[in-house]
Amino acid sequence: MRVQRLGERGLIRRIRHTIGSGAPGVRVGIGDDTAVLQPTPGAWLLATTDLVIEDVHFRRRSAGPADIGWKAMAVNLSDIAAMGGAPRFALVALACPEETEVEEVDLFYEGLTAAAAPHGVVVVGGDTAASPAGWIANVTLLGEMTGQPRLRSGATPGDVIAVLGTLGRSAAGLAVLEAGRRPDLPADVLDDVARAHLRPVARVAEGKWLGAQNGVHAMIDLSDGLAADLGHIATESAVAARVDLSRLPVAASARAVGQALGLDPLELATTGGEDYELLFTAERGAAEAIAAGLRSATGTLVTLIGEISAGSPRVNFIDATGRAVNVGQGYEHFHG
Repeated sequence: MRVQRLGERGLIRRIRHTIGSGAPGVRVGIGDDTAVLQPTPGAWLLATTDLVIEDVHFRRRSAGPADIGWKAMAVNLSDIAAMGGAPRFALVALACPEETEVEEVDLFYEGLTAAAAPHGVVVVGGDTAASPAGWIANVTLLGEMTGQPRLRSGATPGDVIAVLGTLGRSAAGLAVLEAGRRPDLPADVLDDVARAHLRPVARVAEGKWLGAQNGVHAMIDLSDGLAADLGHIATESAVAARVDLSRLPVAASARAVGQALGLDPLELATTGGEDYELLFTAERGAAEAIAAGLRSATGTLVTLIGEISAGSPRVNFIDATGRAVNVGQGYEHFHG
């Protein structure tokens, strides 16, 4: 059955049934003009919103409705994680063509709630509309932080730059999905990069742990690529950043895809974007202990990749010989 036949009210009733209702802090959820929420006394309120748009952030030929829903939630979870906060409440707006099958909408919300559930996030409202062309999803996520949020503007000269996990998998996954041919690589390699692109995992637990460490000064999630996002920290903190390319934790699967498709793995890792790993700067004397502590607490790899210095805002990438390398700027809407 198509959503055109069900109608907006019928679709909303179906969505409400799919995602359920009732959660701590929710006085009124779906069903009224607005949600009525009870924040934690003394906590900072965090708010973020992100769009995912067909043929900009995903292709229907490679991303199913559940993938779209998952990613729409995950990119917002990552923003809250980058502040060191805890996500709590989500508002979801979905526009899709009238000929969309109702089951596709069900799958969208199933994917979205699957990404949200491990973090205790509840959907408390939103909107639906008919789209003249393609799918558009917008999630607004509210979170909380009981300490001091970790801002882009907190980096100071002498800080060490660190990144979680590995880099380049999402960009490699996009390259495989867009290639039009299946590279001659093991299935587990192809599955790893495709999943990284279609269903990124937000580092919520890691962000909360880092947010509680006094030695962590600035933090950001890697959505537009290492070069662009570290550039945001440099600009907002009015500092210079240096990254040693030889230290970058480029994913083995990204290296394999790069070799198969004739792509530079370092480019995938520095400007490819959508890794949704956390990057942070930390006090030099505390950085090693923070890296070890996070790995002990969460099992997540932390790699120290560079340092912050005084100077005009910029990011310098240095190769193993100390030579400066131009890696590009990463993705920016309206410029590409």
